[in-house]
Amino acid sequence: MDGAHGAGLQLQPISPTSSSMSLSSSEGSFSYKENLIGALLAIFGHLVVSIALNLQKYCHIRLAGTKDPRAYFKTKTWWLGLLLLLLGELGVFASYAFAPLSLIVPLSAVSVIASAIIGIIFIKEKWKPKDFVRRYVLSFVGCGLAIVGTYLLVTFAPNSHEKMTGENIARHLVSWPFLLYMLVVIVLFCLLLYFYKEKKANSILVILLLVALLGSMTVVTVKAVAGMLVLSIQGNLQLDYPIFYVMFVCMVATAIYQATFLNQASQIYDSSLIASIGYILSTTAAITAGAIFYLDFLGEEALHICMFALGCLIAFLGVFLITRNRKKAIPFEPYISMDAMPGMQGMHAKGTTVQPDLKASFSYGALENNDNISELYTPATLPVMQEEHSSRGTPGVPYRVLEHTKKE
Repeated sequence: MDGAHGAGLQLQPISPTSSSMSLSSSEGSFSYKENLIGALLAIFGHLVVSIALNLQKYCHIRLAGTKDPRAYFKTKTWWLGLLLLLLGELGVFASYAFAPLSLIVPLSAVSVIASAIIGIIFIKEKWKPKDFVRRYVLSFVGCGLAIVGTYLLVTFAPNSHEKMTGENIARHLVSWPFLLYMLVVIVLFCLLLYFYKEKKANSILVILLLVALLGSMTVVTVKAVAGMLVLSIQGNLQLDYPIFYVMFVCMVATAIYQATFLNQASQIYDSSLIASIGYILSTTAAITAGAIFYLDFLGEEALHICMFALGCLIAFLGVFLITRNRKKAIPFEPYISMDAMPGMQGMHAKGTTVQPDLKASFSYGALENNDNISELYTPATLPVMQEEHSSRGTPGVPYRVLEHTKKE
C-alpha cells in the first residue's frame, strides 16, 4: 500500500463547484443542439411549404380557363405540391417539440423570403434593368433584412427547455400568470368579436387581431401536443394523460376558426397587406403567450432579450418591405376594359385614350339609356334596378341610372 502511494496513485476529491460547472456546460450544449434542430426543422418546413404553394399556384395558372374546374386533380404537379405541403407542415410541427416557442414562431418569415425569391426567378414578363431595380429593390432589401433578423433570432433565442410531460403542462395550465393572460385574451377577443359582428367593424386590424389571439393559443397547444408525441415515441408514454386530448381539441378548434377569419380577411383586403400585418401581430401574440405559458425568457440575460427583440423588429421590417412591393389584385369594374381587348394594349401603352365614339351618346364607363341606338351596338351592361322610395326609407341600389340625350 505504501509503495502504491509512493508511485503516485492518489485519490483527489472532486469539488462540487467543478461538477456543477461541467453539468451546466453539458446542459447548455444540449439545449443549443435542440435549438439548432428545431430551427433547422422550422426553416426546412417553411421552405418546403413555400415551394409547394408556388407549385400548386403554377398548376392553377396553367389550367385557368379550362372547362373542367377540377382539372388540376389530374396533374402530377398539383399532387407533388400537396405532398410537399404535408411534408413541410410536418417539419414545422416537429420543430415545436425541440426548440422554444419564441424561436420557432418568428421563423415563418422564411416562407415570405422564399416566396419573394421564387416569384422573382420564375417571373414571366419581360423587364428592363431600370424597371427591375425600381420594382424589386424593396424586395431585395426586405429579404436582406429578414435574413439578418432570422440570424439574430436563432443566435439569441432563449435556451429554456422542459420535458413536455403531462404533469408539466397541467402545472403551466393552472399557473396564475397564464390564467391572468387567458382572462385578458378572452375579454379582448369577445370585445373584438362584438365590434366585428354587431358593429360591422371590418377593419383589417380587428380581423387580424382576432386571428393573432387565436393563433397564440394554437401555437401553445401545438407545442404541447408535439412535445408529448415525441416523448411517447421515445418510450415515455404521454398519451394516457387527459391533458393531451384537451390540448389536441383546442389546437384543432383554434386552427379552424383562425382559418375562417383569415378567409374572411382575404375576401376584403389584399393578400400582401394581410401577410405583413398578420405576421407582425401573430408573431407578437405567440411570443407573448410562449413567454407566459412556457416561461421561455426566465433566467435569460437582458442583453440576449434585447438582441432577440431587435431581431424580431428587423424581421418585421423585412417582411413589410417584401409584401409592400407585391402587385395588388385588380378589383372588379362594371364596364368593359378596353386594354383587355385584343389589339388595344399597344394603344394604351402609348398613352392614347381608347373610347368608342358613337355621336357622343354612348359610353362604356356609365350605365346609360341607349334606347335610340341600334341593337347591334348596344353593350352588355349590368342589370340595373330603379331606386324605390317608400315610407320606410329603404336604401336604394348603389348604381344610379343616367339618362342622356343625343344633344348632350
